[in-house]
Amino acid sequence: MASTAAGKQRIPKVAKVKNKAPAEVQITAEQLLREAKERELELLPPPPKQKITDEEELNDYKLKKRKGFEDNIRKNRTVISNWIKYAQWEESLKEIQRARSIYERALDVDHRNITLWLKYAEMEMKSRQVNHARNIWDRAITILPRVNQFWYKYTYMEEMLGNVAGCRQAFERWMEWEPDEQAWHSYINFELRYKEVDKARTIYERFVMVHPEVKNWIKYARFEEKHGYIAHSRKVYERAVEFFGEEHVDENLFVAFAKFEETQKEFERVRVIYKYALDRIPKHQAQELFKYYTMFEKKFGDRRGIEDVIVSKRRFQYEEEVKANPHNYDAWFDYLRLVENDADPDTVREVYERAIANMPPIQEKRHWKRYIYLWINYALYEELEVKDPERTRQVYQACLDLIPHKKFTFAKIWLLYAQFEIRQKNLQGARKVMGTAIGKCPKNKLLKGYIELELQLREFDRCRKLYEKYLEFSPENCTTWIKFAELETILGDMERARGIFELAIGQPRLDMPEVLWKSYIDFEIEQEEFGNTRNLYKRLLQRTQHVKVWISYAKFELSIDGPDRLQRCRQIFEEANKSMRNCEEKEERLMLLESWSDFEKEFGSESTMERVRKLLPEKVKKRRKLTAEDGSDAGWEEYYDYIFPEDAANQPNLKLLAMAKMWKRQQIVNEEVVPEIAPGAEEATSSSSSSPSPPPSTSDEVAAPPENDSDRNAAAEAEQEKTYDDRDDDDSSSESDSDDEDDGKKKKKEEEEKPSGDEDKD
Repeated sequence: MASTAAGKQRIPKVAKVKNKAPAEVQITAEQLLREAKERELELLPPPPKQKITDEEELNDYKLKKRKGFEDNIRKNRTVISNWIKYAQWEESLKEIQRARSIYERALDVDHRNITLWLKYAEMEMKSRQVNHARNIWDRAITILPRVNQFWYKYTYMEEMLGNVAGCRQAFERWMEWEPDEQAWHSYINFELRYKEVDKARTIYERFVMVHPEVKNWIKYARFEEKHGYIAHSRKVYERAVEFFGEEHVDENLFVAFAKFEETQKEFERVRVIYKYALDRIPKHQAQELFKYYTMFEKKFGDRRGIEDVIVSKRRFQYEEEVKANPHNYDAWFDYLRLVENDADPDTVREVYERAIANMPPIQEKRHWKRYIYLWINYALYEELEVKDPERTRQVYQACLDLIPHKKFTFAKIWLLYAQFEIRQKNLQGARKVMGTAIGKCPKNKLLKGYIELELQLREFDRCRKLYEKYLEFSPENCTTWIKFAELETILGDMERARGIFELAIGQPRLDMPEVLWKSYIDFEIEQEEFGNTRNLYKRLLQRTQHVKVWISYAKFELSIDGPDRLQRCRQIFEEANKSMRNCEEKEERLMLLESWSDFEKEFGSESTMERVRKLLPEKVKKRRKLTAEDGSDAGWEEYYDYIFPEDAANQPNLKLLAMAKMWKRQQIVNEEVVPEIAPGAEEATSSSSSSPSPPPSTSDEVAAPPENDSDRNAAAEAEQEKTYDDRDDDDSSSESDSDDEDDGKKKKKEEEEKPSGDEDKD
């Protein structure tokens, strides 16, 4: 029991924090870390230094360390870092033989570890054991011949020792394994350091066979050129061209070959090389070749040669693009633009014919939109550049025969054809073209273009007929009705214009009826037919009760000079207000009242202004519940609503607010009237304080009475800006009544419990 009790540790009680308020001076984590750094709290003291005074202590120390290393190795033989640390420690004690033994033991464990071989060889080189190091490198490259690091260090060591023959022998052994390019360059640079150019050439010959790449052949040729062997360099380039043949030809080889000949002033040979290469290399792979050929011609050729190079380069490029994708119309446009600037008309026509032969595979308008511009450009080229009207007419006719008009058409082609005929002074032909277009495929754009054409020719009877055709085709187009009426107005036939407007507003379906009605009303106002305008407004209001129509009607009445214009305007506002009482859009109703208020401010009296002011709604803030798409609760949203005094549905809420205001005002008056009462008269005051309870307030707490008029106004405004919870809009009136009753019961209970108002004051 004693041992058990002794074994238990008593856990100290944690002191309860009584004051949980935040400290006045706060401290951040950054400050804590800074203080810890300044005080260096986490720095551990260094271990004590051990001083060895005699040989016996040294032997004990060595024995202890060796035992620790051997234990670590025994625990896990495969951790090479333990072996290396052990060997380096022995090396630091100048125990080379022991370190060597440790490395050999480690190599028995893992002979493919590169770091182990490197550390072993470096130790031998540090201790100047050259033969041992050579032996280690030889073993390493025999076991791991693909590790280039061993070869680099081996050859570097031999060269530093001045053993050139041994270094060359190591390189030869390395080259038998056909290493990467850098190894060959190292061998070549080694030979060049000792001025062995012939041996370097022999190495290059083997190198380009092992790594047959264009850049290596170019390096070989530049090597010969650098050492002054021009004929050898040219021969290397020629051999490279033969070696790669026409199947694996590369532009970089020809660019280098041409640059070499250019430095030798062999310009004709350069030109032949470039042309030979351009004939055999695909154009999309010869961008650099064209670039250098152009630069060469700019330096050493004439102007015609330069232009030929540029044009041929771009032409080849475009030919490749259109050959790869014949339906790439953007490439055809660029190609045709190039050919038009440089070639003769026959060549341009040939390219145009090739381009327009590539019809879109699908008869959908979106696929034809780019293609149709080929025909347009072709026709414009024939008309403007070649000046051949007959061929232009043939191009237009062929294009129109090609388009499937039953599925879709292009009004642009018809209009351009008609304008071309007018430029050729063939008015009858232009009308025939437009008539065919309207007969085959009537479109808004075609009809508009034909009408504009006849308007420019001042053929108004034809315009009337076209407008009639247009309206037969599209009777719901309000713009057409308006334009037709405007034409008749310009011609001075007001009755026809009015008849057109009447027909228009009588259509069962219109795309923009509001624009049409506005145009009709503006037309009547311009003609100063105010009676007709009033009738129009009344007819429009029978169809729609939009607030802007009412406001426009009122402004119209206000704009007419007359003794009763203000009365008419005010009457319209009143009618609008009555008709919009049942309107769900409260913002529109508010807009109407604001417009009415602005009118009264400018033209009305104080009484009329006060009357409109009483009609203005109160702006209240409400909340409504939001529901996510999956039906879950998404929280609450606040919004503003307007409570109109005339609105019967909102009477309970307004009654509640009015009662609260009245009670508040009564409290303020009582506070001002009742004088200070002596303490002895408390009973009388208490009996008077138990008078009928005040009406229920909308707030839970009764505010203290304001001390002056400004406080009263502030309290009244605060009561007006009351916030409501609109959790269930349908039951708002019933909830307000129930709240009214509950608040009344609470007030009565409070009045019974509290002694008196004067006692509370004291």
